[in-house]
Order: sequence, then structure tokens, then C-alpha cells
Amino acid sequence: MPNVSVERIERDLFELSRFGFNETNKGVYRQSFTEADMAARRWLMELFEKEGLTPRMDGAGNVIGRYGSMDKPVVMAGSHIDSVPAGGIFDGALGVISGLECVRTIRDNNIQLDYPIEIVGTSEEEGRFGGMLGSQALTGNITLAWLENAKDENGIFLKDAMADHGLDYHGVMHAYHDRNKLKAFLELHVEQGPVLEAEKKTIGVVDGISGVFKWIVRLIGKADHAGTAPMNMRSDAFLGLADFAHQIQRIIDEEGTEKSRITIGHVELKPGFPHTVPGEVDFTIVGRDLDEDVMKGLANACRRVLSTIARKHRLMFEYEEMSWLEPKYCSSNIVNMIEQKTKSRDYSYIRMPSGAGHDCQFFTEITETGLIFVPSVGGVSHAPDEWTHWIDIERGSNVLLDCLIDLATD
Repeated sequence: MPNVSVERIERDLFELSRFGFNETNKGVYRQSFTEADMAARRWLMELFEKEGLTPRMDGAGNVIGRYGSMDKPVVMAGSHIDSVPAGGIFDGALGVISGLECVRTIRDNNIQLDYPIEIVGTSEEEGRFGGMLGSQALTGNITLAWLENAKDENGIFLKDAMADHGLDYHGVMHAYHDRNKLKAFLELHVEQGPVLEAEKKTIGVVDGISGVFKWIVRLIGKADHAGTAPMNMRSDAFLGLADFAHQIQRIIDEEGTEKSRITIGHVELKPGFPHTVPGEVDFTIVGRDLDEDVMKGLANACRRVLSTIARKHRLMFEYEEMSWLEPKYCSSNIVNMIEQKTKSRDYSYIRMPSGAGHDCQFFTEITETGLIFVPSVGGVSHAPDEWTHWIDIERGSNVLLDCLIDLATD
């Protein structure tokens, strides 16, 4: 059976990592619709064309390379190429570059296909503006009202960020991929967690993807002098945040499951001066679970606890729900195929859920969908020291290759 060239994957991943690379901390800064992100998209289009794929960029900023001219439903593979601030070189990018390498391997081995293959580098997966714009647009999971109001944590509107790069946000609504012209969607991704490494397994056959909700929360008290304001007379917004942080485990114990997660990932104190009692704190809450009813229970509990804490500390409590992504389950046919292809290559594996959201979760609504994990060293992701061993990348890419060939031939 054919094998991918991991050397070509390595070369392309390091080439892609140049866009937004920070020499000081060795992290990748390629947030969606920044100069680095758009330069990477132009580079990807050129690479697709060089390798014999027909490239295009749709109205949502997705870069798509098509291999095969037959007028039949497409087998699509890929992931995203935007990053979090100070991210690693594998998250998202691996799925795009490995998909391209699978097409090169098919081409080099003169494998005849009955269906075309498209490799996609989606836009805005990391949620700078609160969603997964590229995959939501491709699957028809977007509204004009959301596009007009979506903004990042600095108050920059999505429509303005797109306009800075010559993109009209109305074009997002034209990116929908007709479900009747899509045969399947596959994504290869680093696990971003410690399970595969701990279990000493090479492949994660993913059967479900956690839902995610994201809030921006504001606790408003009163800024005061840190020396003259008595402790029992303060309206200290930070104490409200600290109290809530201590309640997270109790909320999960009472309302969640072993798969539940609640995270405070970003905090801003105002006015943010050492000698001033914080009069306001803005922070994010991200909650996850594989059951949407559990997610609702977690969200309701967060709201109740924050209201109680606000009263205790004489604070006002406000929040805005930035996004709500329901849990999704992969196609049993594709899950079984991934498992069978993994077995046929004698790679070790486990079936597992994904605690992180991925592009493929939206494709589950319109086509047969599968997700393949490879191990993350130390479980690290979204950080400069994110790493996956090349042998694991090679094996995961070979499984992706076998599935793509199977899906694209009668």
C-alpha cells in the first residue's frame, strides 16, 4: 500500500510556521484575518497550484484546492490554518498539510479516483470572533445577523477585519457547500491532550466532539484607593472573580460529568493599577461537555453562582454569550472505516471523544464525517512547545490516505 512522505509534510509545516512566527518566544501568532493569516492563505493557494490542485478562496476566507475534474460529489479533507496567540506549528495546520500530502501520494502512485478530492484550509477556527467561521460557512451554519454583530475581545468587528483585507462579509453567505455535492469530510488533528500518549497508542479514532459555550462576563464594582478603603466596605470586582473560580469544581461535581470542562482563560482588571481596588473585571468562561443538556446545566449553574457572588460583594453582573456549539457525533461508517484502516496497518489505537471543538463538527450535519487524532507530546497544545513525533504524523497521515482512497473510489 502507498505511504506518505513525512519529509514533505515536515518541510511544508515549517514553511507555514514562518507566517506569524515570533522569534522571542518561538510561538506562532496567526490569528484570523491578520496580515500573517492572509499571507499564509496566499502561500497555501500557491502551494496547491504548484502541486497540481486547482485553488480558490471563498467568501469566508477558506482556501480550497481541488484534485480531479470529474463532476461528482467531493471527498473533502482538511482543517484550519489560523492559530491562537503564541500557538504551535501543528494545531490545525497538520490536517491541511497532511491532506495535501495524501493527494501528492495519490498523484505520485498514479491511483485512479472516481470522485474528486478537495483539501481545505478553513478560516477563523480558533474563535477570535466567537465561532468557527470557515466551517460554519461551508456547512450553511451562519446567519447574516451574526456576521454583522460578531466582534473580538478588543471590540473589533469581524466585518471590519475582513474589509481590511478586501473581503466583503456578505460573501460569507456564498461559501455554502451543497450537501448533495459532498461525499464525506475527514480531518486529521493533533489530540491536544494527554490520553494517547498515556495509553501508548498511535491513533485516536474519534467518535464524538464536545459542545462548547463561550461567555464574556463583566463584574462591576467600585474602584477605590487601596490604602484608604476598608476591606469590609469595598466593592472589589476581583474578589468576585476569585470566589467564582473557587466554585468551578463544585459546579462540575453537581451539574457535570467526567467529560465536563469550565475554564476562565482571559481576565482583564480595570483600572489595573497596583494601588487601586479593581472596580471592574472582564473575563471569559468556556464550558464543554458531550451532552447538550449537561452544557445547559453547567451554564445555568454558572449564572446562578455569579449572581449570588455579585450580591455578596456588592457588584453588578453582566454577561454576553459569544457562541454556543452543540456536541456532535462522527459517522459510524467513517469511524468504522478509520478503525479498519488503522488495524490494516497494524497501528495501535483507541476510540475516544474529543474535548476540543474542531471544524469537522459542523460537517457532521451535512455529510459522513470522521476525525483522526495523533498524540501530542505531554498533552501540550496552543503553546510554542506543542509537539507531535514525526513517526506519529506519518502513521496518522497514512490512515488518512487509506480512507481518502477508499472514499474516492467506487
